[in-house]
Amino acid sequence: MSVAVPRAARRWRALDRPGAVALGLGLLGLGYRLALILLTVPGSNSDEATFGLAALHIADGRELPVFLYGQHYMGTVQSYLAAPLFLLFGAGWIPLRIPLLFLYAAFGYLAYRLTRRLYSPWLATFTVGILALGGERVIRDQITAVGGRPEVKPAVLGLLLIALALGRRRDRGRLRTLGLFGLFGLVTGLCVWDDWLVLPYLVVAFGVLLVGCWRDLLGPAGAVLVAGFLLGVAPLLVDNLTAPAGQDSISVLRQVSEGEAEATPGTARLHGALLVGIPLATGLCRPEGCDAVEMSWGGLYLALLLAAGALAVVGLVRAGASTPARVGYAAQLALVLGAALTVAAYARSSLAGSAPLASARYLSILQISLPAVLWPLWLVARRAGQLAAGPLTRLAGIVGTALLALLVVLLLGTTGHLLGEIGTIRAEEGQQRQLARTLERAGVSAVYAEYWTCNRLVFVTRERVACAVLGEDLRPGQDRYPAYPRRVRAADRPAFVFEAGAPADAAFQAHLRRSGVPARVTRVGRHIVYLPESTLRPPG
Repeated sequence: MSVAVPRAARRWRALDRPGAVALGLGLLGLGYRLALILLTVPGSNSDEATFGLAALHIADGRELPVFLYGQHYMGTVQSYLAAPLFLLFGAGWIPLRIPLLFLYAAFGYLAYRLTRRLYSPWLATFTVGILALGGERVIRDQITAVGGRPEVKPAVLGLLLIALALGRRRDRGRLRTLGLFGLFGLVTGLCVWDDWLVLPYLVVAFGVLLVGCWRDLLGPAGAVLVAGFLLGVAPLLVDNLTAPAGQDSISVLRQVSEGEAEATPGTARLHGALLVGIPLATGLCRPEGCDAVEMSWGGLYLALLLAAGALAVVGLVRAGASTPARVGYAAQLALVLGAALTVAAYARSSLAGSAPLASARYLSILQISLPAVLWPLWLVARRAGQLAAGPLTRLAGIVGTALLALLVVLLLGTTGHLLGEIGTIRAEEGQQRQLARTLERAGVSAVYAEYWTCNRLVFVTRERVACAVLGEDLRPGQDRYPAYPRRVRAADRPAFVFEAGAPADAAFQAHLRRSGVPARVTRVGRHIVYLPESTLRPPG
């Protein structure tokens, strides 16, 4: 008598040891991030609040923004993902971040699949374990609504897996094959709309597709791919074709780049990119900076990239005319080239030299290439336990194992540091909520404040309090959504909120003395709230 075994049970039984360990590590990583999301760690800020406000407007049916307010080159995919949760549970930091948890899960799963297919099962497991850890910089890029980075990473891995499947296909249905080409184009188009930082990886992923399927692209498959791409990139195209002169994405991005331009020496940019940016973006450093050991990872990273690239090129040469083998090695090379191009583009920017700690987030997509970077080290480390190997080979294996262990230790250190900061972060978040309650209890519906307070305050109060941004000199600052400063300027007695002791606070106190307008002053955590008894406007 035979008993039918459910498909899910068969899959579970078919899970081998590397897969089972990877599943456990992945669940630990998910649980860690879920706990942080529920605690609002890392702390929120006004940039994230802007994504939340866009999601709120989408959920209410008021607007369907293509780009983030005040940032006409950053797509709003994260806002659209959060909008349904806002409808169900109301606006808040947790429903804004929950979709990113699913994106992290997808990234970990696809990283395992791709690493296992290109390299080895246990390296795939190790990669999932590395991705499960995370200090402040890594976690902020993964589970806060910062734009682009959480969603494009699983998208690129998915594109590479699609390219591998198409390049290695055998007797598959024509409809399914065309569907995969269309999906490749659609995902690529969505990524172009969402975040241009991923362009190097999109180019190399398309290169892998060309290696395995260039003949197919000359026929209907190519047309389907183009149609999918146009569908995915349609929001960007429509918005740019209808935008006023100078307001298209390329013009705005050029203006931003020129505005951030600063003469920084090439040595400073290389130092910032290699010795600060790479270690910080890959999770080895604390937000305050990197020490000498952590900085050394930048140089080792480049050496490992070169070694991984050489291994991929040798594999391509040896593969000869075998298309399935060539596609696999092409995908390995794509991971190397994607990382190299990303680092090179970042090293050319002035921010790499002038503000590497703040701008290292632009390298967060290097996590896509983690398996390729680890592969040479993994190959060497495997020799440590081979008794038949010579003493030099075993010594190299021991060194490789030690470096992998050091990598884990450093990642555990930054993870522990973030856990140790939870109390401080929670207290600061509590102060922000208290600030909002204080203003609402006082009947305040309009305030002037600095940038990092404004949209955060508007989001926490669900737009019951509008805010206009002021700079350190009390001149108008960067207002991302024009309706808010209009409300403030039209208000009868707007309040003023500044961080105690900040330049803007000192400037406002001087302005208050000159005006002679009495004001009630309230201290809320780090902030001081000024409630003038008659209408007072900034001097600018």
